[in-house]
Amino acid sequence: MAQDRMVIAGGGLAGATAAKTLRTEGFTGPISLIAAEDHVPYIRPPLSKEFLLGKAGEESVLVVPAGWYRDNDVELVLGSRAVAIEPADHMVRLSDDRRLHYAKLLLATGAQPRSIPIPGAGLDGVMTFRTLADSLRLQSLLKDGGRQVVMIGSGWIGMELASAARTYGNDVTLIGLEDIPLSAAIGPELGSYFQQIHTARGVKFVLPASAASVEGRDGRASAVRTTTGQTLPADIVIVAVGVVPDTSLAETAQLAVRNGILVDAGLHTNAPDVLAAGDVANALHPFTGEHHRSEHWANALNGGKVAAKSMLGQDATLDVVPYFYTDQFDVSMEYSGFPSLASGVAPTIRGSLDEGSFIAFWLRDGAVVAGMNVNQHRVQKPIKALISGRLHVDVTSLTDPDVPLESLLPS
Repeated sequence: MAQDRMVIAGGGLAGATAAKTLRTEGFTGPISLIAAEDHVPYIRPPLSKEFLLGKAGEESVLVVPAGWYRDNDVELVLGSRAVAIEPADHMVRLSDDRRLHYAKLLLATGAQPRSIPIPGAGLDGVMTFRTLADSLRLQSLLKDGGRQVVMIGSGWIGMELASAARTYGNDVTLIGLEDIPLSAAIGPELGSYFQQIHTARGVKFVLPASAASVEGRDGRASAVRTTTGQTLPADIVIVAVGVVPDTSLAETAQLAVRNGILVDAGLHTNAPDVLAAGDVANALHPFTGEHHRSEHWANALNGGKVAAKSMLGQDATLDVVPYFYTDQFDVSMEYSGFPSLASGVAPTIRGSLDEGSFIAFWLRDGAVVAGMNVNQHRVQKPIKALISGRLHVDVTSLTDPDVPLESLLPS
């Protein structure tokens, strides 16, 4: 066995953060980071926001500068992927037929965009969205404006891409299965708030509906036919209907898989010396006592750190409150908390939706389990503290903008 070699399968934020943390924590042995893309590891959230809008360059989305891997003696294998694991022999085989022995193996294989099996899905002009290459391609298609864009999917990515496309001056129609966009994530009241922001800026909605087919002309998309019988002109069709965790490697190695790779709070799988982190990991969270799989960057960032420490034998636990953010037009939102606990609970509002600056709280049994701020700053720290402290709060004080959130925390 190669002495103490750490192998990381996956070149996203979780994998690169794990490599960085291994070095920060003093590990001096060999590290191999296997990245399926031909690009050094990068952060995904800006791809549908500031990067897509041309407000940030490629350097800004890198997890660490490209030269960091060389300077820190991390072997970065680009354009290759792990295709088989032999846990008993501590061996991983790559797509280029190379075989690597490992002391510890981290699976950070991420997720793949979900496709929809409809006629015309293979036409030119139809695309999914996940990678840096996807963002660069879409930017080139949108930046001059005047295109007819149909967005399939009413979740966070669909809404962000609709915002960017409209900002560039394109005609945008969004279709989705929900009556109100984002309602599955944050409820109908707040989903309607975001829908109104989009509608005021010219985005059209066809809800609830799905795509029945994509019509084409000369091999290119020309329209989307919906399940409700409408025909929507389109020369760009973007499918943003979620992602599927990439568990194929784990499945072939007979690791425990259920909505991702099952791991404990330290991100260990059921195979010795094999861990998983990021989008692909369904991790036990100490707060809820249940497994949670998160597709947001904060989970990948924190998961990469915890996985690296666990690989070094440290007592590490992924116990942070989940967090994500979105930017759509002039709306900036941050969300912390547990969607599973907030599900079915009507939000309690602090501030005014009409004025476009507010905080929404979700309470269960008198304690805050999730909080979302819109166009407010420096409030996520106390929101996270309210959640992690399992604090019972006075609703009158919680909803009063004149009462500092910090005053609701124990002194």
